[in-house]
Amino acid sequence: MNLSLTDLRLFLCVVEEANITRAATRQHLSLAAASTRIKAIEMQAGMPLLVRQARGVSPTPAGEAFTHHARQLLQQAASLRAELNEYGGGLKGHVRIYANTTAVTDFLPQILADFLHAHPDVSIDLQERANQDIARAVAQGRTDIGIVAGPVESSGLQSLHFSTDRLILVTPAKHALARRKRVSFAQILDEDFIGMHEGSTLQQFLAKVEDDLGKRLKPRIQLRGFDAMCRMIEVGVGVGILPESAARRHSATMAIALVDLADDWAVRERHLLVRDLERLPGYARDLLNEICNRHGSTLDSQQIKVH
Repeated sequence: MNLSLTDLRLFLCVVEEANITRAATRQHLSLAAASTRIKAIEMQAGMPLLVRQARGVSPTPAGEAFTHHARQLLQQAASLRAELNEYGGGLKGHVRIYANTTAVTDFLPQILADFLHAHPDVSIDLQERANQDIARAVAQGRTDIGIVAGPVESSGLQSLHFSTDRLILVTPAKHALARRKRVSFAQILDEDFIGMHEGSTLQQFLAKVEDDLGKRLKPRIQLRGFDAMCRMIEVGVGVGILPESAARRHSATMAIALVDLADDWAVRERHLLVRDLERLPGYARDLLNEICNRHGSTLDSQQIKVH
C-alpha cells in the first residue's frame, strides 16, 4: 500500500470523530478531498475500512486493524523526527536498550551515568520490559541491546553471558525465617509479601511461579525500587524476593536478613542480546564492553552464541 502520513492522520481523525466532515475540517481539507482520500485508502486495502451510516462512520474489523497500525506508524514517524532533531543538534549516536527489572533499577544506572559522561555526544533510550518482549524487540530491530536474566527464547539472536545472579529471600532481621539458611518459595506463600510493581519483569516472573504452584502470595504493598522494598522489609511490613546483588548492598545499611531460596529457578544467568555485534556502532560496542567489565567478564566475540 502506497500511503502518506497525511492519509494515516486523516483516517485516524475520521475514526476519532466518527464523521468525515469533522475530520476534514481538523485536517484542513475540503469534504470532497477527504472523501476521495478515504476511498483511495480503501481501494488500496481492497476492502471497506469504514461503515457509513446516516449519523456518521465507524471502522469495520479491518478498519480497526488499520487504525491500530496507523497509530503505530505515526508514533514511529514522530520518534524518527525527534531522533533526527537530536542529531541535528550535535548528537552523534543513540543506543536503545530494553532490559529487565534488575538491570534497570540495580546495576545499569551507574554504568550508564559513567558511559554518558565519557560519551557526551551519545544519548540512550532505556526501557524496562519482560524477558520475552526484550528478545522479540531485538529480533525485530526495535531495540539495539537486550539484557535478560534466566531462560528466554532468543532464536536467531547473538547472546553473551556476562554474569550470574540469583534471587534471594529478604526478611526483617528478627523475623522467624531470618534464622533459616534456606527456604523454598512454597514455604513463604503465607507470609505478607512486599513486591515490585505489576509491570516489572521480576513481578511477572514470580507470578508465573505462583501459577505453576497453583497458589498466590499475600501482597501487602508493591513498589518501584529495591531500596523502597528493603525499607519496608526492615520495618517489618513483610518479606520480599530480590536479586542477591541488590539485597547484599542494602543489607550493609539496613536491619534485614538474607535467606537462600532452594528453588532451581532462583539462579539466573544474565545475557546480553544483539542481532549482530559486528554491525553495531562503535559506541554501542563500548557500552556492551563496559557492562561486561563491571561484571568481571569481557566482550569476546568467541564467547558469543548464536541461537
